[in-house]
Amino acid sequence: MGKAAERLGTSQPAVSRSIADLEQALGVRLLDRSPRGIEPTGFGRAIIKRGIAVFDELRQGIQDVEFLADPTAGELRIGCTEPIAAGPGLAVIDQLTRRHPRMVFHVITGPPSTLYRELTERNVELVMAAIASDPTNEHVVAESLFDDRFVVVAAAQSPWTRRRKIDLAELANEPWTLLPSDSLGYAGLDHAFVTEAFHARGLEPPRATVITTSLNLRNSLLATGRFLSVLPNFVLMRPGIASLKALPVDLPKAQRRFSLITLRHRTLSPLAELFIRTTLTVVKSLTKVG
Repeated sequence: MGKAAERLGTSQPAVSRSIADLEQALGVRLLDRSPRGIEPTGFGRAIIKRGIAVFDELRQGIQDVEFLADPTAGELRIGCTEPIAAGPGLAVIDQLTRRHPRMVFHVITGPPSTLYRELTERNVELVMAAIASDPTNEHVVAESLFDDRFVVVAAAQSPWTRRRKIDLAELANEPWTLLPSDSLGYAGLDHAFVTEAFHARGLEPPRATVITTSLNLRNSLLATGRFLSVLPNFVLMRPGIASLKALPVDLPKAQRRFSLITLRHRTLSPLAELFIRTTLTVVKSLTKVG
């Protein structure tokens, strides 16, 4: 109660009185009180669940008014997988902030499962992620952005990049850096893809020298020129990525669909709609280049 009062800028008795008034108006108990503290009852949890949507809509309404008053400013919270954040996400944010320097973007990265939770809890307004197929979920709407394939990558200065043709078997004993195979969602697909690609050729998959969820560490290892990894092809299309090259390796097709996901019954803010329109334009240019 004390922490709630502090966040609301009021006194603890005022918070307790407001809750008591609400309980009296509803005719049910919203909180169970004990010497160890308080916790919501089933009735309380129902009010909290609906309250999240109510206050989110109110917050969205205030942001809409601010954006309409000044379309060059505003804040938007989005969720992306790491590859999307480093590819289309970066390109869209770069384009919008060049045109509107006072716009602010809060970007949460993680696997799709985490991002879906952030979306349903209304912590982000939209999600861009790689999924096997568009989710058949009555609570969300998924708009397909594009399909992309995996490529084996090395640093631009690696001797492998000077080759015109590389057989997969030649890479079996090279040092690889991959994300853990048990990573949630998109993150572990590179590991599974490498294993399946080698098995399809009747080869034993390489033993990853460095297994990590840190993309900074992976990129630093690639920069040494010794390591190989797997990335979505579109990541190599973004500006400033000339330090990495796709190797000419004949691989089985392994595509993943990238989608833009929003809550079905949540009205998008004008800034979110602008972000989506810009994303579709950027994606179209990237896929044409690819």
